Amino acid sequence: MGTIELKNVKKSFGTTDVIKDVSLIAEEGEFVVFVGPSGCGKSTLLRLISGLEETDGGTIHIDGEDVTKFDPYDRNLSMVFQSYALYPHMSVYENIAFALRTARVPKPEIDRKVREAAETLKLTSYLDRKPKDLSGGQRQRVAIGRAIVREPKGFLFDEPLSNLDAALRTQTRIEIAKLHKQLGSTMIYVTHDQIEAMTLADKIVVLKDGQVMQIGSPKELYAKPNSTFVAQFIGSPKMNLLPNGSYDGQAMQFNENVKIKVGAIDGKPTVLGVRPEDITLCDPEASELRAKVAINEFHGADNNVFVDVPGLGNLNIRADGKLDLKDGQCVGLKVDTSQIHYFDDSGARV
Repeated sequence: MGTIELKNVKKSFGTTDVIKDVSLIAEEGEFVVFVGPSGCGKSTLLRLISGLEETDGGTIHIDGEDVTKFDPYDRNLSMVFQSYALYPHMSVYENIAFALRTARVPKPEIDRKVREAAETLKLTSYLDRKPKDLSGGQRQRVAIGRAIVREPKGFLFDEPLSNLDAALRTQTRIEIAKLHKQLGSTMIYVTHDQIEAMTLADKIVVLKDGQVMQIGSPKELYAKPNSTFVAQFIGSPKMNLLPNGSYDGQAMQFNENVKIKVGAIDGKPTVLGVRPEDITLCDPEASELRAKVAINEFHGADNNVFVDVPGLGNLNIRADGKLDLKDGQCVGLKVDTSQIHYFDDSGARV
C-alpha cells in the first residue's frame, strides 16, 4: 500500500504564505512529479509530506490514516535528497545498511536487503568502496539504495539529479524510471526541469506561488493546458503566445499585417498559443504570414529557429535539422490551425 493524500494543506513562514490550500492524491504505485519554477513551494510541499516541516492547516493521509502529527520516521516514507548525504567514512555497504542497523534488524536480513538493493541498482561491485571513490551518479544510486532497503510505503525525491551533469542526469533518470517499474512503489518527485517531469511522471502537479495550477498526465497537460503559465512551462521549446488579438468569428487579427484564419471557435480569445512544432516553414511567396530568420540553433535532428514577424515579434519554430537556414533569410510560416490553443486576457484557457 502507498496512497498519499493531501487535503487543504497550508504552510506559512512568518507572514508569507508558501503553500496555499493544496489538495491532491498520489495513488498507490503512481509516479507523481511536482514541477514549477524556483520558489513555487514544491520542495516545501515534499517536506510537509515527509514530516520534516509541520503544516499550518489541512491534513496529510497515508493509506487513509491521518499522519499530519506523526514524526517523519513513523510515516514510513523514504526520502532521497538533492545532496547525497552519504557518510564519507563508511563503505557503500555500510551506508545502505545504516538505517537497518539503527533499527536493530538482524544481520542476515540486513545483508540480504543490502545485496538485493545493490543488485537492483547495479552497485554490487562497489559495495566495499567509499563515497569519494564513486561518480556522482553512483553516489545518488547509493542514496536511493539506502531508501529502498527500508521497504517504505512511498519514496520522496527532492531534485535528485540537479547535481549531475547532462549525461549522468539522462542515465540516472532512466534508472529511476526502471526502478519505479520494478518496485511498483508510490513515488513523489520534485524537479524544476519539465523534461524530467514529462519523461518520468504518471501524473504531473504544476505549482506556482504555492498553488496548484493544473494536475494531469504529461499528455493531458501538453495537449490541453488550462492556462498560459502551464502552456509555456510544459513543453520544450515552450509554446509561442501571440497576445492582444481580436477574434471576428473567423480569424484572429493581431495587427494590420498579421491575421490568422482559425474558423469558428467558442468564446472570445485574445491570446493565441501555438507550439513550435505546429508552425511549418514554407516559401514566403506562398504564405500570408512572412518572417525573417533571427537565430537558427542547430540541434542535430532539429533546428530551433527564432523568426521575427513584423509587428508581432519573435516566434520559435521546430524545423527539420536538414534545412540550411541563414540569419536574415525570408521565410513563410504555415500554422496548423487544428493545434492552436486559445486563452483570454487573464491567461485562462478559452
